[in-house]
Amino acid sequence: MHIVLPGALPDPEAARALLPHLHEAAPTFTGWLARGRARLRTVEPAASGCTAYEQWQLERAGFKPDPQQNLSAGLGPLWASGSGLAPDQPIWLAELVHMAPTQSSTAMLASEALRITPDQSVALFESAQTLFEGTGFQLHHDSDERWRIGVPASCAFNGASPALVAATSVNDWWPQQEAARPWRRLFNEIQMLWYGHPANAARANQGLPPINGLWLFGGARPEQLQTPAPPGEARHYEALQAPFMAQDWGGWLAALAELEAQVFRPLQQQDIQPVLVLAGRSELATLEPRLLARWTQWLPGGRNTWSKWWLYRN
Repeated sequence: MHIVLPGALPDPEAARALLPHLHEAAPTFTGWLARGRARLRTVEPAASGCTAYEQWQLERAGFKPDPQQNLSAGLGPLWASGSGLAPDQPIWLAELVHMAPTQSSTAMLASEALRITPDQSVALFESAQTLFEGTGFQLHHDSDERWRIGVPASCAFNGASPALVAATSVNDWWPQQEAARPWRRLFNEIQMLWYGHPANAARANQGLPPINGLWLFGGARPEQLQTPAPPGEARHYEALQAPFMAQDWGGWLAALAELEAQVFRPLQQQDIQPVLVLAGRSELATLEPRLLARWTQWLPGGRNTWSKWWLYRN
């Protein structure tokens, strides 16, 4: 069994501050760290166009990008929920987002932070359909947070995942290629259409940010997901991700303690020690149980060996 924890690798400065509190918050988790063999590697979100966690998901699915694609292209077929997708058809997704200017750039909130209701998604979808007519783009309602977009072949470009854009800046990833001009034009029209939309007026009354944009990403074909997932169940727990991104370390410890009570301790009581996959901003750590590892914690320094790589990964 794999337990996958995005947001579980704080940056070194935060890791040093959190270290004294980890065992109290999650003794089972720190026990697994002490008894696991760690393999660490650095990834490059600037090149892949996706977060470290998303890269792990794509690698597990066996995604093979074409020479002109970055890794985030595979998120289209990986996340598309529609059935009957042609294996050789590029899959593009557009996530409902909120964008807002800052002093130096533009920030973005991805859908997971927006609390989008089904009614809001449908209302915005129906209003946007008229803008898509005659543009060469086709609009399909894939989920409340993401829609599937048929994109003309001439408009293909490398994008980035919404999670990565939300963690960096829209300016870093805004498509400037000539091929992306038709999408940029359509995006601007959507922003103007939704500015006074009743769904956004209702959100404002609830103190929620408006949904004022669609972030386009993906573009790979389903057939590029070439390898079935390796044997062994993988359970994904994303409770650490939001406080990790917000650098809310009190909230991070509280979320870790909740995982301890609801996930880690029950597994320990069943005598299960999973393979841990921990993701940070640009690093992945995989911890596999070691033979006889139950006894290593009683050797001199055995309990704290893991803290060396936790603190000094770079």
